[in-house]
Amino acid sequence: MAKEYWKGGNMLSPLPVVMVSCKRKDEKPNIITIAWAGTVCTNPPMVSISIKPSRYSFDIIKESKEFVINIVTKSICKETDYCGVKSGRDLDMFKETGLTPFDSKYVSAPSILESPMNIECRVTQIIPLGSHSMFIAEVLGVTIEDTHLNENNKFELNKLGLVAYSHGEYHTIGEKIGNFGFSVRKKRIKRHKK
Repeated sequence: MAKEYWKGGNMLSPLPVVMVSCKRKDEKPNIITIAWAGTVCTNPPMVSISIKPSRYSFDIIKESKEFVINIVTKSICKETDYCGVKSGRDLDMFKETGLTPFDSKYVSAPSILESPMNIECRVTQIIPLGSHSMFIAEVLGVTIEDTHLNENNKFELNKLGLVAYSHGEYHTIGEKIGNFGFSVRKKRIKRHKK
């Protein structure tokens, strides 16, 4: 097997694709699609999103210091793409996509009703990195659609048709191939009687 060496680039993939809703006081809310989002800490719960300073939502989030990460499923993938290629500077993203804003509990930015999970965040740090700046934020609260709870009250997130972004393409998350720690669990060996 041969390998090729390429110059450094953003090849980490796939990435979660999310819609981030934000709002500046006394203005219409906006939605931006982001694929550079991730978990950065468990306690306190913290996440990060990276945005180009030229994007309309950049200044909104910088000034308001809050946003909502709205999880994307297959059923709202087209709206997600629209919010990634169009700008809220020129359009009302909720009106254009038909998505429904609803009041968040901890931040003034609205959540997206059609998303099965909404993560309300308050910015704690902004790190300029070059082409993008990273917004690190504490998770203040999470809203879930309770129709996705199973009989044990577990949120069935992996059965929702979650969407990932990979090199310009959207993909749904595929089949389950294991659980955390499955590689080190002892397997039961069946012994056959002779």
